[in-house]
Order: sequence, then structure tokens, then C-alpha cells
Amino acid sequence: MISTTTVRTRALALVAAGATVIGTALLAPVAAGAAPASTAVAAAPAQVRSGVPFTLKPGEILRPGQYRRSWNNKYTFIMQKDGNAVLYQGRTALWSTATKVKGSSIALQRDGNLVVFLSTRAIWHSNTAGKKPSGLVVQDDGNLVMYDTAKRAYWSRWTVIETLAPGRTLKTGQLLYSRNGMYRLQMQADGNLVLVKAGKTPLWSTRTTKKGAFAIMQTDGNLVVYVGRTALWSSRTTRKGSILQMQGDGNLVIYSGRTPVWSTGTAGR
Repeated sequence: MISTTTVRTRALALVAAGATVIGTALLAPVAAGAAPASTAVAAAPAQVRSGVPFTLKPGEILRPGQYRRSWNNKYTFIMQKDGNAVLYQGRTALWSTATKVKGSSIALQRDGNLVVFLSTRAIWHSNTAGKKPSGLVVQDDGNLVMYDTAKRAYWSRWTVIETLAPGRTLKTGQLLYSRNGMYRLQMQADGNLVLVKAGKTPLWSTRTTKKGAFAIMQTDGNLVVYVGRTALWSSRTTRKGSILQMQGDGNLVIYSGRTPVWSTGTAGR
């Protein structure tokens, strides 16, 4: 029976573990901290802070060197000159877009999508177009959250929507959601990677049971669950540049271009 150990209802810190395992290269690490103990997304602050704002409003852009800071001054979200947008606690990086195109900016578009871009080229985005955003908030609890005009959170730094791109990871408590929100892939604290429907019904898992495990969609096209440098499970796919997609029909699929090369076979369940 698949265990559905409670995980934090926030998702992806874009972090990769640096190693070479079973002949497949991993990305260089991007610093990130552990998920906080609280599992709830905090309510959007009502205050307007003097000095540095804590909200990036729809249509606003952070250009290289510009930032937003939490009300309590503990957390800073900055668009770095190296092209990486990073959330810091002091000098510790908690989350980043893992982008490295110098001179890039980040914008909260009026359609609800958070985008790192250079000129007309989109380098990274949150895949949340179609929302009515009120702002991206740097919260006092260390979370980075996008709210809609009804004050509902629709994205946080712990969340990936629909697609896990090459080189991206899911660490403990991080989630890959389908666009319709019905299905999620969760990396559990017990080391099991589990596909869940409606937040409670497990449909598939890797059946891995090592604490501290993480999953990575490798750049060589292989989806792998690791603990340290040891591979516990893999999809055994080797199409370079493939992506992992959590579909709205409940199927978890690896695509090479438009060609499906692996799936959980859970569509319609």
C-alpha cells in the first residue's frame, strides 16, 4: 500500500544536488534552505511598509540589482546581475529561479505569470498565466507567494505548476501540481515519490523509503530518485532535454519534444 505521509503544501525550491551518479551528470548546486515547519500559506499582509516594498505588483519589473524585502526585514527577493532571481534570509539563499543569463529582469505580468526575461526572450516562468494577480509577496515567514485579487494564494516558492524542466528537482515537501490542481506529485519525508489525486488518494509511487531522498528530472532525460549520491529509482529514460509533466488527466508523463517516452499510466484514475 502506498504511504501518503503528510507533506508541506508548498513546492519547488529550484535546487540540484551536485554529483555524478551511474554515469549521468547532475547540475551544480543552488543554495537553498530547509522548508519551514509551518505547512500553511500565510495570509497576505494588509500593511504597506515604508521604504522598500514587500510586494511586486502586476506589471512591475525587478531589473538587475532591484529587490523586494519582507515587512520584518528578514527576507529579500532580489534580481541579481548574474540573471538569477533569489530569495535570501540574510546571506543564505532559500530559493532561486536557477537562471544564469546576465542582464535578465523579472516581472509579474498582468496575466498572473511570473517571468524572468531578457529583451523579448522568456528564460523562466511560473506557468501561472490566466490568473488575476494582486501581487507577489515576500512574507515574514520566508515564503514567496503570488495572490489573486480574491486574496487566494495560487503559487508559492514551494510550488511547480505542470512541468518539471530538465535539471530541476523536487526535495522533501515539494510538489509538482497539474494545472487544474486536481493532481500532484509529492516528494515525501519518508523518501517516497507519490502521485496523489485530490490531496488524499495515492495513484502511483516509486516505493522508495529513504529519508532525505529527492527527485530530479535530469538533463539526460532520466527521472531519478536519489539519497545522497545513491540512485534509488529511475524511469530509465535517456532522451536528452526531456521534461516531466503532471497532466490534468492524472497521468505523469516524460516528454521528449511532443513524444511521450514514459508515463505512470494513471490517466483517468
